Amino acid sequence: MAHLPAAVNILTTNGPSGRCGLTVSAVCSVTDAPPTLLVCVNRSSAMHDVFRTNGHVCVNVLGGDQQELALHFAGATKVPMAERFTWDVWDRTQDVPVLKDALVTAVGTVSHTVPMGSHSVLFVDVEQIRTRSGGQSLVYFNRAFHRLDATPLIPEGAGS
Repeated sequence: MAHLPAAVNILTTNGPSGRCGLTVSAVCSVTDAPPTLLVCVNRSSAMHDVFRTNGHVCVNVLGGDQQELALHFAGATKVPMAERFTWDVWDRTQDVPVLKDALVTAVGTVSHTVPMGSHSVLFVDVEQIRTRSGGQSLVYFNRAFHRLDATPLIPEGAGS
């Protein structure tokens, strides 16, 4: 699986079970009508049940310049969870933590949870999407972060 490139995201939640966030790369679109994402969360994670219980989440798709945030929410820096949410990178007008400068934010509700191996697959009914144009995407590949430029390999219209 280390050779499967994937966008880097921070999954966040807030609610009766508390506020938390987790760096995840297993996120993908399921349908566009209705807009639905799937997110895989390891069941051994201390935050697994918080996401399931709260039920309201935000998938924050990270830009190429947000590797440090990815490391914090992966637990690599040992910065306490509560401190991570004091930084001025969050839009505090939402019910869940939404990253101000994410490439994409998708706020929604977990409608189904399916156990699969070591993980749970959370199906998220997306209620609100915000995108930011420009910049690079942060991708995880071969156990390292990489920046993916938005420049296409073949310019639009050149292949016709």
